[in-house]
Amino acid sequence: MSVNMVKGQRLSLEKQGGGQLTLVRMGLGWDAIKKKGLFGSRERDIDLDASCVLFADQQPVDAVYFGHLVSDDGSIRHTGDNLTGAGDGDDESIIVDLTRVPVHVTQIIFTVNSFQGQTFQEVENAFCRIVDETNGQELARYTLSGGGPNNAQIMAKLYRHGDGWKMTAIGEPANGRTFTELMPALAAHL
Repeated sequence: MSVNMVKGQRLSLEKQGGGQLTLVRMGLGWDAIKKKGLFGSRERDIDLDASCVLFADQQPVDAVYFGHLVSDDGSIRHTGDNLTGAGDGDDESIIVDLTRVPVHVTQIIFTVNSFQGQTFQEVENAFCRIVDETNGQELARYTLSGGGPNNAQIMAKLYRHGDGWKMTAIGEPANGRTFTELMPALAAHL
């Protein structure tokens, strides 16, 4: 059963029946808003980019994004860049093997941004979701709402909690065309 998360909500990443999840996918999906004109409605391609930054306590140690598809240690993999948002389901995904994330990595923050500078006023049906990749079951979904003049969003955070992991839905609007431009905004969530 999937949980519809709200901003600030936390979720344990334990399997139903006990034990920790081992392989999760953070999926990102979106559609361009259809604009009506003289000759009907049209859609403009929207290129959003999913990224994640790995932190050892407060220090960034690696990042996974369209230009660096696999973390240096191989525990996190980006499935590739979607330049349009076309299609159903996840437009971009980042797969995390929680068993292989190095012990010094304490937090993983997921972001979405428009490298071309398009704003969320041009996007609809945007969401991020976490899926148990071992069986395809959606565990939680966070729907982006409100549009806005920002071209980025700090989506969610995975963090170590005891021997396992938890997730927090952040959903904070930001501005930055790349995850590196978002680093000052990320600092508030460490």
